[in-house]
Amino acid sequence: MLLRHTTDEIKERKALTVNPAKTCQPVGAMYAALGVHGCLPHSHGSQGCCSYHRSMLTRHYKEPVMASTSSFTEGSSVFGGQSNLVQAINNIFTIYNPDIIAIHSTCLSETIGDDLKQISQKAKEEGKVPEGKYVVYANTPSYVGSHVTGYANMVKGFIRSFAINTGKKTKKINVLSGWVEPSDMREMKRLSELMKVEIILLPDTSDVLDAPMTGKHEMYPKGGTKLEDIVEMGNAKATLGLGHWCTNDAAIQLENTCKVKFTIEELPIGIRATDRYIQALSRLGAVSVPQSITDERGRLLDMITDMHQYLAGKRVALWGDPDILIPLTEFLVDMEMKPVYIVSGTPGKRFMKKMEELLSEKIPEAKFKNGLNADMYLMHQWIKQQGVDLLIGNTYGKYISRDDGIPFVRLGFPTIDRVGHSYFPTAGYQGAMRLLEKILNVLLDKQDAECPEEKFELVM
Repeated sequence: MLLRHTTDEIKERKALTVNPAKTCQPVGAMYAALGVHGCLPHSHGSQGCCSYHRSMLTRHYKEPVMASTSSFTEGSSVFGGQSNLVQAINNIFTIYNPDIIAIHSTCLSETIGDDLKQISQKAKEEGKVPEGKYVVYANTPSYVGSHVTGYANMVKGFIRSFAINTGKKTKKINVLSGWVEPSDMREMKRLSELMKVEIILLPDTSDVLDAPMTGKHEMYPKGGTKLEDIVEMGNAKATLGLGHWCTNDAAIQLENTCKVKFTIEELPIGIRATDRYIQALSRLGAVSVPQSITDERGRLLDMITDMHQYLAGKRVALWGDPDILIPLTEFLVDMEMKPVYIVSGTPGKRFMKKMEELLSEKIPEAKFKNGLNADMYLMHQWIKQQGVDLLIGNTYGKYISRDDGIPFVRLGFPTIDRVGHSYFPTAGYQGAMRLLEKILNVLLDKQDAECPEEKFELVM
C-alpha cells in the first residue's frame, strides 16, 4: 500500500532523486570522529544539522552520540561563522574537556565559504586551544558525495593532522577501516591478533558505540584509536586500507606525507574478501596463517555447502554503501545466488567497473547504478518489472518488503528499526556465517508462512 503507485515504466530523470540510497557527508564525518579516543565531533553549521546527524547515529547504534555545534543564526549565515566557531572551541575545551575537537563543515558553512583551516589556526593563536589539546577539520559539504565521502574526508583529516614519520620504522601495520559496525572493527582486530600481526586500526568505534553498561555515563568511553597511535602510523611498516571509497584518500595522504606504502582491499565481507584480508596481513606482517583461522574458513565452507540447495538461483536486490556492496555481491555470486538489482547513492566510477567484472558474465541480466538518481525508487521500478526473492540493505527497504511481500535482511547504515545489529559482526568468516544464517532464515520463514497445509513440513 505504501508504494503502490510505483510504476515499472522507467523515465529519464536529470534532477530528481526519490528516496536516495545515501545520507549526507557530516553523518560520516561524525561517525569517523567517534572512532578516535577522547574526540568530540563538532558540526560547523546550524543546530538542526547537528541534531539530525546525531539522531541518525543514535537511532542506528542505540547509544548516546555526543557532538557540539556552532549554532548558526541568521547573522552567522550571512556574515560567516568564524566568531561562532572560535567561541565554540573555547567553550568546548573549557566545559567538556576533550583531547581533540574534530570539526566538520555543513551545507551552510561551505556555501558561505568558511575556511576551517584558517579559523582553527586563529583559535589556536588566540589561546582558545589549551596545551596538549588539538583541533582537526574536514570539509564535508552535504551537497557533494554521501555519508561515505564524509567518513573518508574525516579519516584523511586525522592522518593529515597527526601522522608523523620520525625515521624510526616499526613492524606495525596500519589498517584503515571502512564504515562498518563496531563489532566488525573488533572482529578485524581479533583476526589480526590470531595472526600475531600488530596493527593500528583507524578509526575504531568498538567500545565507543557498543560500550558496556556500567551504570555510569562516560562522555569519552575507553574505546577509539588513541592519539599516540595515530601519530605512530607515520612510522608503520605498511598501510592496509579496507574499502576503496572510505580509505583510499587517507592512504594516499599517509604515503605522501610519511612515505608509508599502502594496499587497498575490499572490506572483509564474504569468503573471498576475507581471504584477501587474511592474505594481506600474512604478507605485510610476514607471518603464516594459523590453523584456527583456517578452521573458521572451513566451517564457513561447510555452512555454504549445507545451504546451497536453498540459496542457489535466488534473485536478490541490494542497496547501500559501495564498499559493502562490492564484496557482498561477490559473496552472493560465489554462492550461486543472483544479485540482479544494485543501487548506491555514493558516486564513483569504480562501482560500475567492479559490478561489470562481477556480474557481466555470470548474471548478464543484472542492473546496477550508483550516484545521481541511483535511488530506492529506481530499484523498486526494476523489481516491478521482474521480481526478486530477497532484499538486502538498510531500513529504508522495509516499505518495498511490506508492499511486495519480499523477505528482507537488514544490513548497513542506517538500520533504525531494529536493535542489536551493531553487536554482531558481518566481517570475517564468522560474520559471513551470521549473514548466511539471516538470509536463509528469512527465506524459509516466508516459505513456512505461505506454503499450503499439505506442504507444511517439519524438516525443510
